Amino acid sequence: MLIAIWAQDKNGLIGKNNHLPWHLPNDLRFFKETTLSHTLVMGRKTFEGMGGRPLPDRKTIVLTRDMDYHAENIIVMHSLGEVLAYDRDNKGKTFIAGGSAIYTEFLPYCEKIYRTFIEASFEGDAYFPTVLWNKWQLLERKQGKRDEKNPYRYYFETYGRTGAF
Repeated sequence: MLIAIWAQDKNGLIGKNNHLPWHLPNDLRFFKETTLSHTLVMGRKTFEGMGGRPLPDRKTIVLTRDMDYHAENIIVMHSLGEVLAYDRDNKGKTFIAGGSAIYTEFLPYCEKIYRTFIEASFEGDAYFPTVLWNKWQLLERKQGKRDEKNPYRYYFETYGRTGAF
């Protein structure tokens, strides 16, 4: 099952120089707990922005047009079709984890969305692509806990396909 997962500010911003433009430890914990023991798919720039190493206890697929690209302990793929074939045979969940171009390419194939919506504005250079929200149904919305380390108002949202493709 393909699932998109991301955090965004109220303007749809998701990144700045291949990093998150905010620090929200509770969202990072949510990402970890949700994706643990599953597969992550991301573009090369996103992967390298995370330090160029896979996250522990997850299989990582890096999608790139560079046929010579390699990094330790990851799977390199070069097309949407390769990832879709992998997902068909995968017994676990396959999470689409960025960046913008990867989300654009895969969102039509996703069955579920996990979005952290942050009610604040940040500066950055990467935005989430336009979502046709009439094709999605909000299944759950939980307000995240605010404290000194998580100062923004934010929500963990789960969406499922409406069935109208």
